[in-house]
Amino acid sequence: MSLLEITGLTHSFGENLLYKNAGFTLNKGEHIGIVGQNGTGKSTLIKICTEQIIPDSGRIIWQPNITIGYLDQYAEIDHTLTMKEFLKSAFAKLFEIETQVMQLYEKAADGDMKNLELAAYYQEQLETHDFYSIDTAIERVANGLGLLAIGLDRPIIEMSGGQRAKVILAKLLLEKPDVLLLDEPTNFLDKDHVAWLAEYLSSLENAFLVVSHDFDFLNKIANRICDIDNDTITKYYGTYSEFLRKKTLLREDYIRQYSAQQKEIKKTEEFIRKNIAGRKAKMARGRQKQLDRMDKMEALEQKEIIPHFDFPVLPLTNTEHLLVKHLAVGYHYPVLSDIDFSIKGGQKVVITGFNGIGKSTLLKTLIGQIPSMQGHFKFSDQVTLGYFEQDLIWDEPEQTPIQIVSNVHPDMVIKDVRKHLARCGISSKHAMQAIGTLSGGEQAKVKMCLLTLIPCNFLIMDEPTNHLDVQAKEALKSALMDFAGTVLLVSHEGAFYRDWTQRIINIEKR
Repeated sequence: MSLLEITGLTHSFGENLLYKNAGFTLNKGEHIGIVGQNGTGKSTLIKICTEQIIPDSGRIIWQPNITIGYLDQYAEIDHTLTMKEFLKSAFAKLFEIETQVMQLYEKAADGDMKNLELAAYYQEQLETHDFYSIDTAIERVANGLGLLAIGLDRPIIEMSGGQRAKVILAKLLLEKPDVLLLDEPTNFLDKDHVAWLAEYLSSLENAFLVVSHDFDFLNKIANRICDIDNDTITKYYGTYSEFLRKKTLLREDYIRQYSAQQKEIKKTEEFIRKNIAGRKAKMARGRQKQLDRMDKMEALEQKEIIPHFDFPVLPLTNTEHLLVKHLAVGYHYPVLSDIDFSIKGGQKVVITGFNGIGKSTLLKTLIGQIPSMQGHFKFSDQVTLGYFEQDLIWDEPEQTPIQIVSNVHPDMVIKDVRKHLARCGISSKHAMQAIGTLSGGEQAKVKMCLLTLIPCNFLIMDEPTNHLDVQAKEALKSALMDFAGTVLLVSHEGAFYRDWTQRIINIEKR
């Protein structure tokens, strides 16, 4: 049974066409992974499904009366609540029914049997929906996502951004909507929590759509793959690994057919050119009609751009670049306390610790974005910082990448601005598109481009790979390996940093 049907979907941002007369269906129980290169429209598709974006044309039809759960990592939470109170709000309707049951029993005490029958009916509804196991369900999900360790009674106001994002995901899972829409749900999860989420999702009876660059994760959870490529959406049955094999075979077959058709067209055009005015003119006109009626295959457009990053380095010595002593960081309350470490010039250091512990808060404190709560830190006088922030927030989201780079570097001619953006993997179409409409991966590349234009000798990077596809991750890895300056990196991807960083600071074990 179809829960969602999309037909005739066409949408573009400026000159950048994402889909042309595309469509697909989501059926009951289907677990669909959405894949495609950065900028092909994966997150946009999710936003179209949630009506955050209205497409240029097409029909998006949801089955009536189904519940849809959308993961918004930046949703506002009532900061006065504790984590448990917020998670309990996932069962608000059941708590309302419980209140009604209590009221009906009070009325039934006066001998009204109708109230007693109605109370019994509602009581049965509560039991059917496992109302009396709510605390167990909350603990199970909180534990799976690593939230139980920080305490269910922890006020939301005392949590880091990563912790709040996990709490939002936990509530969504507890609500158990008919359809889950998840855009990069593993970005803020550790390896163990990703494994738990994969097992949880794969065992769900309900349907979901998941956008992810974590292909191991997709391989575990998805039984269908929707591939966005060449302005269309193609649905494949099977796992992600099976999709890769099928797509390769179909692509090779298409290329063979396209090449054969092009040879036939060229041969026919040559015949027409030679004979249109000669004895075989009638035959040539007949061939022309055949050519005009031919259903011509389109060339596969190669949209993929391989980025190349290069961070210019300023002179440095191997003396101490950063000293941190008894530092406490947080917003209203400390999320990390008594932090001690030092970094020498030229060292490449990664900070680890479970997601949500406060690593991003620590970096924001070090770069002066938020004040420290206790202790102190000091950079060497020779340090010039470069900072990559994981949050995709822009002061003016309607500006294009060209405008953003030009504003920072007003002396740079537009031709050079375009060249630098292209080098970092931004196509000419995306370069002229509002930054707020670009995919997370494309926005991350624009941020990376800005970093490559300002020489520094100390790079601080907060989860830079979160939105990047495989090619961009490899390009960034090479650039950081080649960078002669100091690097302080926060990352949850061991495969990304393991073979080039010299030191790991685990702030769980400080």
